[in-house]
Amino acid sequence: MKLRSIAGACLFILCRIVSAQTLQVVPQSVLVDEPAVIRATGLQPAERITIQAELEDGAGEAWHSSADFVADAQGAVDVSTQAPVAGSYNEVSAMGLIWSMRPKEKDVASYRYPRELASQIIKFHLLRKAHSEEGATALLEQVLLAKDVRRVNVQGGLHGVLLEPASAGPHPGVLIVGGSNRGLPVQRAAWLASRGFAAFALAYFRYEDLPRKLEAIPLEYFGSAIAWMSKRPEIAAEQIAVMGVSRGGELALQLGSMYPQIKAVVAYVPSNTLNPACCGDNSVPYAWTWKGAPLAYLGFRDRRNPEAIMKATIRVENTHGPILMISGQDDGVWESSRMADEVVARLKSEHFTYPVEHLKYHHAGHGAGSPGIIPAWHGRMEHPLSGREVDLGGTVEGNAQASLDAAPKVLEFLRRSLKSGAAAQAKE
Repeated sequence: MKLRSIAGACLFILCRIVSAQTLQVVPQSVLVDEPAVIRATGLQPAERITIQAELEDGAGEAWHSSADFVADAQGAVDVSTQAPVAGSYNEVSAMGLIWSMRPKEKDVASYRYPRELASQIIKFHLLRKAHSEEGATALLEQVLLAKDVRRVNVQGGLHGVLLEPASAGPHPGVLIVGGSNRGLPVQRAAWLASRGFAAFALAYFRYEDLPRKLEAIPLEYFGSAIAWMSKRPEIAAEQIAVMGVSRGGELALQLGSMYPQIKAVVAYVPSNTLNPACCGDNSVPYAWTWKGAPLAYLGFRDRRNPEAIMKATIRVENTHGPILMISGQDDGVWESSRMADEVVARLKSEHFTYPVEHLKYHHAGHGAGSPGIIPAWHGRMEHPLSGREVDLGGTVEGNAQASLDAAPKVLEFLRRSLKSGAAAQAKE
């Protein structure tokens, strides 16, 4: 009888060990645009559990999310194949627990990337409702910059950072220009360098000794950047693209129309016309100059003036390569989808011979397509130059889905376009 009791106790302990619940994240370290598999096992069939996620962003603010799942017949939950039954999001999404995060504090307007391109750690907790206990935990490291990417700080006539992949070059190159939020677009450069491109993040105002405002910026400055890239041994001179966001998207389209060395253009939420200086209290009303003269721009009062529109419209048909635009139909800053459609229509009417793509996202805002699986929520934000409150638009789900869908398509567009550009130049 005693032996039977001991055997029973051993069997009970063994069963508990075999059925012990686990929470796994595979792989445990990914680039910021890559998904991971989050999986709980050792549960009871049909058991309802909660998985919580938390991180601290680059500003030291705490973000969190939570979702409930029901275990399958094998006592497992796979977040990449199962939709939550309640929580921060409601569709099947491997990284839904990340993009659906909200800030814990009410005065936080948006997520901030880790400083100095550092990695960030996301912690997951498993809660078993039926057992009133906190179960296993797991960690995921999101890497902003791939291992061994080389950094070249550029100073003097140009101001920027070149990020070069660890693999042997020469690599296709991408010139990256930011919008009216100033500074260096270094996060996108890190993303591209981690994916095999030599990415040059170029500042052009409000950085070091550059102009303090987005006004009277000479476009020759960007021509110097392209020439500098063409001479770098780690960059394939015949495979250079330009990428920009918002006012930088406007700028990318303009540069593509001017410089034959540019073989592909990626413009996020762009304008089809040149716009005025930004963003209030400017000494001159124009944003861009060429050979010392201001370029025509479309002022707010001229938006119904056909002659003014014609003068300010970017001559995109002069571009020497494919064009990709990404827009949000719920853009709260300007009508990026409509303006990108205007670009497509103009190119069609001008019989443009290169491929043109427009990725249009219905419920995305001004951040449409931003690479990286990060918290997509944002509140009303203060513009860093004007101080005015800005609502970027879009829903959390819409912005997240735009990012998830666009990132691989942008990378494929650049690989395909720059490769074909190099082949075309080799035939000349």
